[in-house]
Amino acid sequence: MPIIYGHPLSWSALLLVIDALIWHLAPFKHRVTRIGLRLGLFLIFSAIIINADVSPLQAPVFAGDRAVQLGATALGILWWLYAARVLTEIIGLVLIRRIGHSGRLLQDVIGALVFLIAIVAAAGYVLELPVKGLLATSGVVAIVVGLALQSTLSDVFSGIVLNTTKPYQVDDWIMIDGTEGKVLDIDWRATHLLTSAGSTAVVPNSVAAKAKIVNLSRPSNMHGVSISIQVPNHIRPRRVLDALDRTLQGSSSLLLSPAPKALLKEAGENMSEYVASGFIAELGRKSEVRNQLFDLAHRHLEAAGISRQLDGAVEPTTRARALLDEVKIFRSLGEDERDRLALAMTPQQYAAGQVVLELGEVPDNLFVIATGVVSATVPDDTQQTEVGRMGPSEVMGEQSILADTPSQATFTTLTSCIIYRIDKSLTRSCMEQRSEVGQALNKLQAVRQQNSQLTLMAKPAPIKKGGLLGWLQKR
Repeated sequence: MPIIYGHPLSWSALLLVIDALIWHLAPFKHRVTRIGLRLGLFLIFSAIIINADVSPLQAPVFAGDRAVQLGATALGILWWLYAARVLTEIIGLVLIRRIGHSGRLLQDVIGALVFLIAIVAAAGYVLELPVKGLLATSGVVAIVVGLALQSTLSDVFSGIVLNTTKPYQVDDWIMIDGTEGKVLDIDWRATHLLTSAGSTAVVPNSVAAKAKIVNLSRPSNMHGVSISIQVPNHIRPRRVLDALDRTLQGSSSLLLSPAPKALLKEAGENMSEYVASGFIAELGRKSEVRNQLFDLAHRHLEAAGISRQLDGAVEPTTRARALLDEVKIFRSLGEDERDRLALAMTPQQYAAGQVVLELGEVPDNLFVIATGVVSATVPDDTQQTEVGRMGPSEVMGEQSILADTPSQATFTTLTSCIIYRIDKSLTRSCMEQRSEVGQALNKLQAVRQQNSQLTLMAKPAPIKKGGLLGWLQKR
């Protein structure tokens, strides 16, 4: 192919242009295909210049034509740079396949070293410069530059350590020295975090390597959530801990293992700090569950009479009257109406595990939970599925009040409870006097039916067993 070998400079330059166009414009979805094509073009480039008597391992000799001499020298230098580029891409592909996205930083550092070696080799082989003197001079320059860029180099090498040890990776939620956020990127200088406030925090790698790192995303299916409550020292700790235990049992979002717990963290001169903590399966629900726990803690502390002692409020005449102030469906009633309704409320104690309202039962009363936790379950094929948990100031039996409809769920106590009963006729009388009561009951019924349907729909379908085991079970 004399036309190619007769004009190696032109054809080599054309190959470089084709390589650049393919790399940036060709729609290859797989990186392996792109790198394979670049490697193929590099081998063709090498064959052309070598067959044209241009060796990258020695200075070209074309004494008769200075233009060809310069072109051959340029081809030799380009061969080393082209080789460095291809080698860098191959190394990057291997690193990303082995250690994922974090391999990009190592690829950049190794690529810089490869290009440095290629430049020194081109200077020594193609240009025949005194490499030893160049290395000695570059060593002095490197020391000066290294001292000037000490902080930057510290970030680079710290980034390498972070990428190899992998205490966190992209998309993890972490906390570094009190800065919490989602990891967006880890480059050669810093780690970029997206905070909960929507801002970007840039933490230098040298700081991250020395700091205490808390990875909130590991393990992936268990994340801690806790709330802190301060209570005056004169209140007996056992009362507070019992209320917080019921708070934890009232949340169905908490995992059963490890078991949630409440404890007295610290006792000061005037106030004691209590902590209720547990674990959830989804990190994205952490804020939602914390808000739920705070609300449950308030209700259970109120049910235990602790909240009223904290704010100095006047204690209502009866426990039933205090409970009515917290029941949403009766908020439209006046003070006198609540007083009369409280006189007609009948309390009943339940032990843990007792059924308050059976599936299909049409009760003659509206039930109002004063203390404790109640679980609501609905039938799902051959088993019962929990669709919610209820606590103080929540009601049961609204379907019977509205239209004498049987209960569509079974309500069972999870803890010892005190539950008040309000006669059906008295509740309907309140509905006639205040239309808001009926509207609240209808809204409550609709929300509960929707939650039940969503819970059943979200339940994973059972896995059908096949193969030999399935065949044996059918016999």
